[in-house]
Amino acid sequence: MQRGPISQFMEKHYRHFNAAAMMDAAKAYEVHLAEGGKMMVTLAGAMSTAELGISFAEMIRQDKVQIISCTGANLEEDIMNLVAHSHYKRVPNYRDLTPKDEWELLENHFNRVTDTCIPEEEAFRRMQQHIHKIWQDAEAKGERYFPHEYMYKMLLSGVLEQYYEIDPKNSWMLAAAQKNIPIVVPGWEDSTMGNIFASYVIKKQLKASTMKSGIEYMVQLSEWYRANSAGKGVGFFQIGGGIAGDFPICVVPMMYQDLEWHDVPFWSYFCQISDSTTSYGSYSGAVPNEKITWGKLGIETPKFIVESDASIVAPLMFGWILGW
Repeated sequence: MQRGPISQFMEKHYRHFNAAAMMDAAKAYEVHLAEGGKMMVTLAGAMSTAELGISFAEMIRQDKVQIISCTGANLEEDIMNLVAHSHYKRVPNYRDLTPKDEWELLENHFNRVTDTCIPEEEAFRRMQQHIHKIWQDAEAKGERYFPHEYMYKMLLSGVLEQYYEIDPKNSWMLAAAQKNIPIVVPGWEDSTMGNIFASYVIKKQLKASTMKSGIEYMVQLSEWYRANSAGKGVGFFQIGGGIAGDFPICVVPMMYQDLEWHDVPFWSYFCQISDSTTSYGSYSGAVPNEKITWGKLGIETPKFIVESDASIVAPLMFGWILGW
């Protein structure tokens, strides 16, 4: 592969400590794919609001990722950025905000994520009217889908194109929908659209059963893993911590220990980008070797942890893998 200027800079300067760990992990990711392996990428935190789609969408288009696990927030916030980008408000001095300042943001319908405020009316409500109709139509037909499948339907229908405010090639959700990549969204209820769906259930305007559940996500993931783990196997690239990573990584011990399918291979690559303290009983801060005791990783699994800010590290690693 012909390396671009970003990759050349990385190779020249990133030689030690976290920088070296990042390079080792990125190179091992490449090797894993080159040898026929597949990769799951998990997105925690607010990576969509951090506009990870600028690099991640291209990873999807170039088949550098085969399955995604993400929080409900990341699922929807990429689309919110797609349709309401110009209405977002940056607050560079967010560390100086007082409770009164925060209250004023709320009264102006801005929900803050670190230094970026998501506009409620233009983002949440703009999406709500369209996704609600898709939910209603499915229920009327007696159909049930996963949260991400409803989002795919909305994106592929074209109803949001009238609102696009960024180059659509920078939306990872749009890229995923166009490729129909499988997504796992554990704990989707803990998201704005999940809360909105629950409100319709409470008002008896929708049935909870119209939305497929987290248990059904685990069942589907087990089927996907069984079908894709032959040969080199499936790698696990974890951005941040939390349920986006903790939920899908458990599919391997679930199949091996609970289903007693003893031919299930371990995850065959593991990397986590995290600034979580590796102590104090934190799942997100557990060093990779601890996962051996849980039946998730094997002794020989290549293991990496980059203790840094994912909003800096992930685009660099994707840039390397893409040859930028």
